[in-house]
Amino acid sequence: MSTEGLSILVVDDNPLNLKLLETALSKEGYTILKAPNGPKAREIADEKRPELILLDIMMPEEDGFEVIKKLKNNSNTASIPVIFLTGVSEIDSKLAGFELGAVDYITKPFHSLEVSARVRLHLRLSHATNALIASQAAKLKQIEKAQSSMLVTPQQIPDAKFGIYYLALQEAGGDFYDVLDITDDIFGYFVGDFAGHDIETSYLTSSVKALLKQNCTPMYQPLESIKLINDVLVDVLPVGKYLTSCYARLNRRNKQMTIINCGHPPAVYVPKDGDARLIQMDGDILGMFKDVVFGKETVRVLPGDRFFLYSDGMVESPDKKIIWSEGLQIMLEACVEVRDVPIERAPESIVKSIFGDNTKFEDDIVLLGVEV
Repeated sequence: MSTEGLSILVVDDNPLNLKLLETALSKEGYTILKAPNGPKAREIADEKRPELILLDIMMPEEDGFEVIKKLKNNSNTASIPVIFLTGVSEIDSKLAGFELGAVDYITKPFHSLEVSARVRLHLRLSHATNALIASQAAKLKQIEKAQSSMLVTPQQIPDAKFGIYYLALQEAGGDFYDVLDITDDIFGYFVGDFAGHDIETSYLTSSVKALLKQNCTPMYQPLESIKLINDVLVDVLPVGKYLTSCYARLNRRNKQMTIINCGHPPAVYVPKDGDARLIQMDGDILGMFKDVVFGKETVRVLPGDRFFLYSDGMVESPDKKIIWSEGLQIMLEACVEVRDVPIERAPESIVKSIFGDNTKFEDDIVLLGVEV
C-alpha cells in the first residue's frame, strides 16, 4: 500500500542522524525521504510534497534558516510544517526559527520516542483534526455514498493474513467487519456489532467503514483512532443507536498487536508456542457518549501467533441458555483446536466445532482470524 501523503523529509548532513531518524520513524509506518543538504531538501520537498520536514539547522553552505526561508517563499512547500533539529541551546536561535515559520524544535541528541511524539502532534495540527471530524460527519450523512461499502476478502489483501466467517441472518445485519492495509507492515482488523437490525443499520455500517479508512492511519495510535471515530459517531448516529467493537492493529515491524475493546466480547490470543487466553478488558460502547474510556492492551507477538475477533453470536445462545461466561470458554477451546488449520479456513472450522453442520443460527455471526 502506498503511504503517499504520510511521508516525512529528514534533512541532516550527518549520515548517522539520518539513519537514526529513518529507523525510528519508519517503524511508525511513515515513508521517510532523506536529504544531506539544503538544496537537495528543497528539490525533494517541491517534488514529493512531504507531510512534514525535520530540518537540521547547522549545515554547510545553506543552513537550516536559509532553507526554511526558501521553503516558505515557494508556494508548493510553504504550508509544509518544519521541525528544526538543533544542537544549539541558545534561546535566540530557537526564536529565530519560530519567526521564520518553524512549528517546533528537537534538541540533539534526540530520543526516538520524543521524535515520534512531536511528529504525531504536528501532523495532527497540520491536518486540522477538528475540521476533519466536522467534514467527515457531514459527508457520512449522505446515505447514497454510504451504501457502496464492500466486505473485504483474504484474497484482496493477502499480506493481512486473515480468515473470515460472516453470516447475516437478515439483509440488514448488525454485525460487520473490516480489514485495513494501513502500511506495508501495519494492518488493522475491526469487528463491530450495531444495536438493531434494520435498513438504517446497513447504511451506518458503511459510515463506520469510511471512518476506519479515514482515521486508522500511522498518524494516530490505535486508541486515538477509535476515539476520533467515536467523536464523529456521537454526532451522526440516531438517538438510541450505538455499537460494540473490537479493533486490533498489528505492526509486524515492531512485533506488536494493540487491541482496543469497546464493550465487545474479548479477543482470543493463541500464541504459536504457549497457552491461549482471552484478552479481557472493560471498555465503553461506541457512538453514545463523548467522554468514554476504552480498554487497551498491547501484546508482543511472534510469527505464527493468532488472534480471533468475533461478535457475541459466537458466545451466547438464548435458546440454549448459553451466556458469555460459558460461551467464552467454549470459544477459547475451539480456537486452540484449529492451531494447525490454515488461517484462511480456521474461522469456518471454529464455527463448525461450536455449532455443528446443520445448526440454525440465532444471531448474526462474524469471526475474524488473524495470523502474525
